[in-house]
Amino acid sequence: MILAFTALFLGLIVLVWSADLFVDGAAATAGYLGMPPLLIGMVVVGFGTSAPEMLVSALSSFRGNPGIALGNAYGSNITNIALILGITALISPISVSSSILRKELPMLSLVTGLAAWQLWDGEISRLDGMVLLLFFGLVMVWSVVQGMGNRGDVLAEEVEGQRDERVSIGRSIIGLVLGLILLIGSSRSLVWGAVEIAQAFGVSDLIIGLTIVAIGTSLPELASSIAAARKGRHEIALGNVLGSNLFNTLAVVGIAGVIQPMSVGPEVLSRDVAVMASLTLSLFVMGYGFGSVGRINRMEGAVLLACYLGYTSYLIGTVMPI
Repeated sequence: MILAFTALFLGLIVLVWSADLFVDGAAATAGYLGMPPLLIGMVVVGFGTSAPEMLVSALSSFRGNPGIALGNAYGSNITNIALILGITALISPISVSSSILRKELPMLSLVTGLAAWQLWDGEISRLDGMVLLLFFGLVMVWSVVQGMGNRGDVLAEEVEGQRDERVSIGRSIIGLVLGLILLIGSSRSLVWGAVEIAQAFGVSDLIIGLTIVAIGTSLPELASSIAAARKGRHEIALGNVLGSNLFNTLAVVGIAGVIQPMSVGPEVLSRDVAVMASLTLSLFVMGYGFGSVGRINRMEGAVLLACYLGYTSYLIGTVMPI
């Protein structure tokens, strides 16, 4: 028990510190390379912080539990939008650029539609998994081409604002990589400690999976998004969530499906994917602005957080014995 509390305490401290290191390294690297913050937020921060989901899903499929992989991916997507963006917006309202509404959000909506279509027959085959991985590769190429094609649209002072002249490009990359490693490692330590403590107090494995593990695999996204928002890097914070959701839907589910095909219950499509799609569409409404600068304000952040609490309460209510 002492070891579990130590892992929980140290994991939380390192998580907060490494999130700052990671976001600073990402922003500085973006400035040196002339990359728009949204691109590095989606590609580097978003996909990098999805490593826990990928590891959990791959191991679950290898061990003959592919359903955990699917639930982990879609559950993390719901957590990313409702919990992470909700908390982040409560701390600091998130600006939403028009380019995100025109390009990145429609792409995420299209990918969510693809996920729903693949689940229509009640299974994800190896062919479905390969299709998802193919789309993942295409989205990666598209994101990089779009992002680098917009380099000229980024004002020189904005790029300079990302760059700390006291930090070399080498130190920026080291901070980026080291921050990511510590971010993932500290989240694993925190989750392990929390699970051990919960089991010691008699909390069931199912409730642990629905709460601690589901949130735990999204802790890197939560920590890095809050750190980015606090530093005014709104596009990195939002790009982190959008990139992570694309990664989860395409790469995480695709890898799991290729490793081992899985049967999917109808509730996944009617409940989980429906909630995921509704939350994705809600970002259009919140980010549009209706005549003003688009942003997710504190009130909308509270609504997102309430949606997450309602969804989680419903899940626990349906699986708890009467």
